[in-house]
Amino acid sequence: MRLMFVLMTVALTLQGRGAERVLSFAEFPVDAAPTGFHSLVAGRGKPGDWKIILDEVPPALAPLTSRAVSVTEQAVLAQQAREAVGAHFPLLVFDGDTYGDFSFKTRFKLVGGALEQSAGLVFRFQNQSNFFLVLASGLSGNLLCTKVVNGVMMPPLPLNPPKLDLAKGVWHELSVQCEGTRITCTLDGNEAIKLVDNASSGIIGKLGFCTRADAVSYFADAKVTFTPREIMAQKIVRDALTEYSKLLALKIFSARPGDPQPVVVASKFEKELGQPAGAAEQDVIRTGHSYYGKGRETVTVVLPLRDHNGDPMAAVSLEMKSFPGQTEDNALVRAQPIIRQMQAQVQSKEDLLN
Repeated sequence: MRLMFVLMTVALTLQGRGAERVLSFAEFPVDAAPTGFHSLVAGRGKPGDWKIILDEVPPALAPLTSRAVSVTEQAVLAQQAREAVGAHFPLLVFDGDTYGDFSFKTRFKLVGGALEQSAGLVFRFQNQSNFFLVLASGLSGNLLCTKVVNGVMMPPLPLNPPKLDLAKGVWHELSVQCEGTRITCTLDGNEAIKLVDNASSGIIGKLGFCTRADAVSYFADAKVTFTPREIMAQKIVRDALTEYSKLLALKIFSARPGDPQPVVVASKFEKELGQPAGAAEQDVIRTGHSYYGKGRETVTVVLPLRDHNGDPMAAVSLEMKSFPGQTEDNALVRAQPIIRQMQAQVQSKEDLLN
């Protein structure tokens, strides 16, 4: 693995943007850890103390008049543990999705810390031993990016970072953009770092937040802009709908990382994505049994999609037109070729959701 450092004066422009996700901390109760994230630590020490608190945050855009409200109280993410160990990196990783090409932006405020005052972003996170991070340090006055490979942290870049004004108690903006092997980090819209990491070509990973040592830091207004990526589940639904054009509806239910229960991960209708599974779909995933339901003009069959060990990893719901004499047996016969076609394309839940 080799990272090549290049100074740049303009931000990397990502083409083909089509989706945006705001990580709104206002959705979570105050004084509790946000759901849909998991806390862990790189290096030494214990995981951080991540929770939602209320803090005064200035507007992202400058007010139009002097009479406009200069700050508002809003929910922010805080890391409040104070473990005075240099090689201690508390991480909070978002489990909701993985990203290939993206722009991840947040505002942060350095609040406290004797050994370190820092805040940063985690990206292309695979597991606790393999990820990237970019970290802004108030005490050192620099912005550095590094990569952790098999638990070993590579030397941070740039080697001789310029001194930056990272005042404590002031909100700053940090962003990281990835496009293919190119990685760009910016602080307050300037002082950009550009990395080219050939080993990261095609890597898809999770995003998150980080601090270092005993730093207490707050985060707000986090947003991901990304190129939508079609997971395998959606591809096999699309393929099945192309070949079996008389299907009225087709959905796959499975439990994604961080989801408490199975949800729609692929569907003929985009608006259904993320909807929770019903009792029938949950039972099919749990037991491997099939489900049959008959309406006035339609029938619905729910069947398990199995992994290479034969264990149910998902439930497939198929809605078809009914006909005189329609029975459960012949509905299952109609559904089996579709299930076999889908089954042949995936061997594990990881294959299905990636």
